[in-house]
Amino acid sequence: MAVTTQGTHLDPWQDAYAAKADNLRESEIRALFAVVSRPEVVSLAGGMPNITDLPLAELAASAQDLIRTHGTQALQYGSGQGWPDFLESIAEVMAAEGTIADPGNIAVTTGSQQAIDIMTQLFVDPGDIVLAESPSYVGALGVFAAQQAEVRHVPMDSDGLIPQALEEAIVTARKEGRAVKFLYTIPNFQNPCGMSMTIERRGEITEICRKHHLLIVEDNPYGLLGFDGQTYPALATLWPEGVVYLGSFSKIFAPGFRCGWVYAPASIRKKVVLALESAVLSPSMVGQMALHAYLRDYDWIGQIAAYRSMYRSRRDAMIQALNDYLPDASWNVPDGGFYTWVKAPEGINTKAMLPRAVAGLVAYTSGTAFYADGQGTDHMRLSFCYPPEDEIREGVRRIALVMNREREIHNIFED
Repeated sequence: MAVTTQGTHLDPWQDAYAAKADNLRESEIRALFAVVSRPEVVSLAGGMPNITDLPLAELAASAQDLIRTHGTQALQYGSGQGWPDFLESIAEVMAAEGTIADPGNIAVTTGSQQAIDIMTQLFVDPGDIVLAESPSYVGALGVFAAQQAEVRHVPMDSDGLIPQALEEAIVTARKEGRAVKFLYTIPNFQNPCGMSMTIERRGEITEICRKHHLLIVEDNPYGLLGFDGQTYPALATLWPEGVVYLGSFSKIFAPGFRCGWVYAPASIRKKVVLALESAVLSPSMVGQMALHAYLRDYDWIGQIAAYRSMYRSRRDAMIQALNDYLPDASWNVPDGGFYTWVKAPEGINTKAMLPRAVAGLVAYTSGTAFYADGQGTDHMRLSFCYPPEDEIREGVRRIALVMNREREIHNIFED
C-alpha cells in the first residue's frame, strides 16, 4: 500500500503545524544579522548596547567566587517568581528612576521580550485588538502577530502618544464590538523614534485608560539612559492598579544575561508567575545571583552614567553626520536611548533600498519593521549605540551615497 507524504518537499510537517504558526514572522532586524556581522559592513541597524566598558575582569572574579561559594544554589532550580534577594535588587534599580516598587509584585523574566510574550498570552485571544504607538517596537509587533492580535497604531507627535487619538481608537474599536485588551507603550526614549512622553501627556494617557478600563503595558528598557541623567515618572506610579511595567537589564547592563522583569498588580503578577512556571519552570539562578552580586558590589549607577556620556557622544556624531551628508532628510534629536528616526528625502523607499545599501556596505532598519500595517517605507531607524563615532559617520556617508544613486535611477525612469 502506498504511503502518502504530507506537507511539502521543503517541509514535510507543513500540515501538522497549528494555525497560529503561520503568524510567526521573521524580524527585519534579525534577518540582517548574518550580513551586519561582516566586518566590512557598518551597521546602524541593531540595538546592541556597547558593553566594552563593563568591568569584565571584576565580573569574571565575581562569577568565579559565586560558583565557588554558592555553586550548589546558583546551579539549582529556583522559584518561578524569582530569587527574593534579586527581587529586592530590582526594586532598587526601579527606585533609581523614581519608582517605588514592592518586591512582592515583581517577577523575573527572560528579558522583557518574554514579558511581552507572557502578557500577550494572558490577555489576547485571536482577533483581539492591541493598541500600540505609531511606530512601535518590532519585537512586540512580532509577538502580537504570533498571538493573532490585531494591532492598531496610535499616532505620536514630539510629546509622545496623542491623547485624543488614543481615545478615538478605543471608542472606535468598542463601537465595532471589538475587544481592546491593552495599550502597549514605550514612554521613555522610544524604540524606534527616540522620543519621550511628556509628564503632562503621561497623566492624560493614564486618565484615558483609567476612564475606559484599558490596561497599560509600559515597556521601559531605556529609562535610565537619559543623556543628562533625566528620568521620567513611570506610568505605573500614576495608576498602580492599571499598569504592568516591564523592565530589562539588557540596555543598562548586558543583554547576554537575558534578564528582565514584570512589575504588576498582585492579581496579574500571580498569573504571570504561573505562565513563567509553565514556560521555563524558573528563571536562571546563575544569572540572577550574578546580577545581584554586580548590583551589590559595583558602582552600577556610575557605570550607567558612563554609558549616558558615551551614548550622548555617539548621538552627537550621528546628528552631525546627518547634517553633513543628508541635509535634505529630516530627523529628531533624541535626548536619551539608542536611536534616531529619519524621514528619507522625497521618492526614497527605505525598504526597497536596503539590499542596495547592504551591497554598499552599510545597514539600517527600514521603517516598515516598526508597523503592523505596511507603513514606514519613507523612514529608517538609525542606531548609534554600538558603532564608534568614526563608523557612525562613515555609515551615514555610505547611506547618502546609496540614496544619491537611488535618486539618479528614479530620475532616469521619470525622464
